[in-house]
Parts: sequence; C-alpha cells; structure tokens
Amino acid sequence: MKALGRHVLAEYFNCDKELLNDPQKLEQFMQEAAKKANATVVSSSFRTFEPFGVSGVVIVAESHLAIHTWPEYGFAAVDFFTCGDTSNPWKAHEFLKSVLKPSHTEEKEVLRGVLEIEQFHFKPSFIRHKQKNNSAAYH
Repeated sequence: MKALGRHVLAEYFNCDKELLNDPQKLEQFMQEAAKKANATVVSSSFRTFEPFGVSGVVIVAESHLAIHTWPEYGFAAVDFFTCGDTSNPWKAHEFLKSVLKPSHTEEKEVLRGVLEIEQFHFKPSFIRHKQKNNSAAYH
C-alpha cells in the first residue's frame, strides 16, 4: 500500500525524569533523531512548562518530529512523521529510545495520505544556501 507519509506514534515509559525536563538535551536528541532518519532539519522549537514538562517540535523538510514529556511520571509521547521515500521514522524512534532509555515502549505506525494514485510525486528536497550571516536559507 502506498502512502504519502509514515507516522510512528511512540510512548516511552520510566525514562530519566531530569532528562525529560531538559529542553536543550531533548532538542539535541530530537534533531539527531531526525538526522538518523535521513530527514532534513529545517527548524525546531522547545518549551519548558511550570512546574515541569517539555514540549518540542523539530520541523523537517519531510514533515516533523514532536515530543511531549511528563517528567513527574517518567513518560514521553513522541511522534515521528516523515513523508517521501528517503526517510525512515523508525530509525528516529530507535535512536531516541537509545538515549532516553525507557524501561519499555509502545509504538504503532499509521500510514498518512493513502491515496488511490499510481505514483506519488514528493516535494523536492530543500537546498541550503549560506547567507552572509552564516545562517541557512531554505528554498
């Protein structure tokens, strides 16, 4: 069955509570997970909530990765959504699982955009161009 994208939904149980409340580490891990999935990182945004918890998203050219944590329970809910045929959301999941070290996980894959089309035409990859201020511009 052909689909525009693959969406892996994962739940991580009994993770390190301090790590689940560290937005900088989580952002670093999620960006690395995107790279492990062969996805192109475009941007990211992570926020800490009071008294605790982090929500964050990594936008990739192929879609997104998102995480929401409940440190008080050692729990994280994670989405790995990639479109196209060059990235693999399961590789992102395996990497994140290796660094968050949950006691166990539950995951499932949902195909997104299952259409009755003979051949899909995916969006072209972003091309990075260095600007004068050394930030990457995407086209």
